[in-house]
Amino acid sequence: MAHDIWTYRETAALATHLDLTGYRVEATDGFAGTVDTHEPTAGRAHVVVDTAPWIPGRRVIVPAGVVTAVDSGTERLHIGCSKQRIEEAPPFEPGPDHDRDDEQPHRMGLVDYYLAFFR
Repeated sequence: MAHDIWTYRETAALATHLDLTGYRVEATDGFAGTVDTHEPTAGRAHVVVDTAPWIPGRRVIVPAGVVTAVDSGTERLHIGCSKQRIEEAPPFEPGPDHDRDDEQPHRMGLVDYYLAFFR
């Protein structure tokens, strides 16, 4: 059965009930940034990760399905990819009149990029 990359895995389902803003993002090989914004709605769930100070001025969308675990005690979000994968992800750069509809084309372009996690 195919997994919806815009829905949290069972191991990270806690994320739907938390405000993840400010959580430390841990990739498989270390610190990858902090959660800038969080969209918990199933079918479109994701976090926008601010990669500073590692890569200043860069933000990327990480679909919920890439999140492997959430630790509310230490405020850490664990993702099932490397820092290199985050570094190579298309940047998220909303325009000045940004609203949720602006994210849709960008999100669709990310499906192929992150789909490798579910093969």
